[in-house]
Amino acid sequence: GEENLILLDGRHEFPFSFQLPQEPLVTSFTGKYGSIQYYVKAVLERPAVPDQSVQTELQVISHIDVSSPALLTPVLRSQEKMVGCWFFTSGPVSLSAKIERKGYCNGEAIPIYAEIENCSSRLIVPKAAIFQTQTYLASGKTKTFRQMVANVRGNHIASGSTDTWNGKTLKIPPVSPSILDCCIIRVEYSLAVYIHIPGAKKLMIEMPLVIGTIPCIGFSSRNSSITSQFSMDMSWLALTMPEHPEAPPNYADVVSEEEFSRHVPAYPPPIDCEEQLCCPVFAYIQEFRFQPPPLYSEIDPHPADVEEVQPVSFML
Repeated sequence: GEENLILLDGRHEFPFSFQLPQEPLVTSFTGKYGSIQYYVKAVLERPAVPDQSVQTELQVISHIDVSSPALLTPVLRSQEKMVGCWFFTSGPVSLSAKIERKGYCNGEAIPIYAEIENCSSRLIVPKAAIFQTQTYLASGKTKTFRQMVANVRGNHIASGSTDTWNGKTLKIPPVSPSILDCCIIRVEYSLAVYIHIPGAKKLMIEMPLVIGTIPCIGFSSRNSSITSQFSMDMSWLALTMPEHPEAPPNYADVVSEEEFSRHVPAYPPPIDCEEQLCCPVFAYIQEFRFQPPPLYSEIDPHPADVEEVQPVSFML
């Protein structure tokens, strides 16, 4: 207000509160050639002496919900490159890649589906990376800074071979959210799947990404439907084996303890080391890893209380 306060000696505290504007504010950001910063500043005006002021930085985050329909759509790209020049071409290298959605949050892992075919005579290496592009606009000029924030590498692919990525993951590191609605600074992300070809320019596919702040909830069902649809479109996904197959259940987990105790066989006597070396080691591993099923018998080990047991016969 306009009133003057006379304060006595001692410590005095005055609480303040401010309402942020209703219109969206740009997320706080510090980049290579510029920054977006917010401060809270307090000024003490005193007569006949200079003003005294202090300020502290305020972090502002403009939320981006990755559950919006525009960010849930899958992205698919494909490209082919002929290796060599003029009459010395050795063959094409083709690349197809897909991600399940466009929007992700910090800490999430992006599953990448890709198919690489090497028909050239060179040894190639597939890679994937997340790039951050900072764009600065001022006085009619534009300046751009691009950097890699995360990457992953695949196996070498020999000439005449193919390779598939059935959900190869690339984790998003802690980065600033995307800034798309600011007139002076833009922060954009992209996922690049590319192939390093010795002696030739790399073959690259770049797909747009949006790094949001509100994670997608209930995406598991959509995940499975998109993955199954992509498997139908690209038949090579159906032929891949899982990286970590699930082990079969133990016999003791599917029968009662009483039934299990009646059928567990006694351990065999110790075998001499020389005899053990002559036998397949894998057989012993399987013998002690999984319990065998109970022996089959046509006679009920627990007959009902009847006077006479009738024989059982089969006619073939």
